[in-house]
Amino acid sequence: MLGPVKFDSAVKQKTVKLYGHYISVDTSYEGEKAVLSSPDLYSEEWSCVRLIYQIATTSDASPDPARLNLYLRQEGESFDRLLWSAKEPSDSWLIASLDLTNSTKKYKLVLEGEMGRDKSTSIAVFEIKITSGYCIECDFEENHLCGYVNRWNPNVNWFVGGGNIRNSQSILPKDHTLNSALGHYMYVDSVYVKHFQEVAQLISPRTTAPISGCLSFYYQLKQESSIVFTVYLRDMSGFYEEIWKTDSALNADWALAEVDFNAPYPMEVIFEVAFNSAKGGYVALDDISFSPVYCSNQTGVPFNPANAGCNFEEDLCNFYQDHKDGPGWSRVKVKRNVYRAGDHTTGFGYYLLANTKFTSQPGYIGRLYGPTLPGNLQFCLRFYYALYGFFKMSGTLAVYIFEENHVVQEKIWSVLDSPKGVWTQAEISFKKPMPCKVVFVSWCKSFWDCGLVALDDVSLSLGSCQAADLLLPTPGECTFEKDECVFTQKKRGRGSWHRKRGPTPTSYTGPKGDHTTGVGYYMYIEASNMVYGQRAYLVSRSLRGTSGKQCLTFFYHMYGAGTGLLSVYLKKEGDDEEIPLWRRTGEQSISWLRGLIEYESDTNYQIIFEAIRGVSIRSDTAIDDILFQAGPCLEVEEIQFSSGYPDSLNEIEY
Repeated sequence: MLGPVKFDSAVKQKTVKLYGHYISVDTSYEGEKAVLSSPDLYSEEWSCVRLIYQIATTSDASPDPARLNLYLRQEGESFDRLLWSAKEPSDSWLIASLDLTNSTKKYKLVLEGEMGRDKSTSIAVFEIKITSGYCIECDFEENHLCGYVNRWNPNVNWFVGGGNIRNSQSILPKDHTLNSALGHYMYVDSVYVKHFQEVAQLISPRTTAPISGCLSFYYQLKQESSIVFTVYLRDMSGFYEEIWKTDSALNADWALAEVDFNAPYPMEVIFEVAFNSAKGGYVALDDISFSPVYCSNQTGVPFNPANAGCNFEEDLCNFYQDHKDGPGWSRVKVKRNVYRAGDHTTGFGYYLLANTKFTSQPGYIGRLYGPTLPGNLQFCLRFYYALYGFFKMSGTLAVYIFEENHVVQEKIWSVLDSPKGVWTQAEISFKKPMPCKVVFVSWCKSFWDCGLVALDDVSLSLGSCQAADLLLPTPGECTFEKDECVFTQKKRGRGSWHRKRGPTPTSYTGPKGDHTTGVGYYMYIEASNMVYGQRAYLVSRSLRGTSGKQCLTFFYHMYGAGTGLLSVYLKKEGDDEEIPLWRRTGEQSISWLRGLIEYESDTNYQIIFEAIRGVSIRSDTAIDDILFQAGPCLEVEEIQFSSGYPDSLNEIEY
């Protein structure tokens, strides 16, 4: 077992190299973890971490394979940020490239080897190197080629040129970097073409941090018949986007190409060459570089997707209604209530409601217009909706795309649910060539279809929703969708927390669905399995102590006439005392409500959620969407009382 070890490196050079040797993990300890920690590092400019590693095994696929993880441990944060993870075995050394954004905080890099259950597996690391700049930059002078790889083709491939390498039948140039025969570049030659439009692809390392600016490179194109040289972006879901293409034949000199580059989510740059014949010529590529300043001298402010979202707490943000449509959507607030659910954002805030008692006339249509979105960008639209009524309400809420001048309209989503009264998440990916607007349309077709339609927490992000779903998890966040995250139970049994989706089995208590998506998982206590006063504990693993304030947010659900007590405690390492941070007693609301806790601990600590069963079986208590964040809470919790019924309970405020 390899315990915590520090790299022996010079921090100024920010480089860790292991010449001729490698380090490996002893995988005979099933389920254990080996940890390797760097010294304190600084990155005032962007930098790139390159890791040469291998995971080897002699067995077939294991249900619990070994894994190699790389974390960023930033000063002042209790959780490490997962930068990268690998579990696929390989017969050779592999390279991983990871972008680190500039930061004024000190940080450490932490390598973690997870043994899994396969004793035939070995994990080894040959080199770790941190260099300034971006991972997609490369001059192809080093053996690892900056992590660029050729997608192998039986006939046509990218090769390393220069450095007195003469394995091509074409007369190839001096490189651009050194302008000598000793320098290197990448090239692809048509002499091996066997089929029409055979393609060679050179694939960059995948970006691991959002970057935007100018991507530039030098290329030579010697063309005897048609060559198509194209640059694409490819996201994790396999979506291709062309960003550059050669427009005509060029003479055999190095030419500079510049293209605006926007990677808000992980993606690869693909340099693709297609030949029509074996006499097509060649393409050479060198000195790929990146600048955070756009090359097209854009003077306007770049589009910010956050401006196209809204939680409706203050106003309609950048959304608006056409008054010709009538009253349309109303911004409403339901105070804490055991009959009607509140908003999705906090449980006691504002949301939009259509088909209210003021507007639900047969034939009524309410339209909510979003701000203008630029064309030719991939978007992911997410929002929460809830339906209240007695009949099937398919089609009562739809999302349209209106292109410029509202001439072209396209329906991209429509509700199919029956009313459940649960905030449910919807997500839609779309891309339009022209500027467009998202429009939420509520339609009351007939008297029997005019139930209430609620809308809240609209957000927009760049890229497809599928690509966003593949992102690494936010450190310190637990939605309980996959497991119990960093939490464990003091004891399991009848008096314990249970992971659940859908409504709880006892009527008039517990949530109808989770807070994250409406159809996902949450944790709750099943009161019918417990006795009055019985306690259930959900305990976090040991969290790293930090100086300064920390903020814990979570959502809780306490609905039922016999609801007991929900408390949150802080337990510092080495102390027997549990410090109470937050408490609620009795029935609170039929909604999920947001809890906010600001606390401090400069020593390692644990957070404990304690639920106590109330006087009857109608006392199911649930929690969901826990988030730890560094720094003070940006808001103050609205509800300060801890027990009993507030005077405003069950009031409805329009």
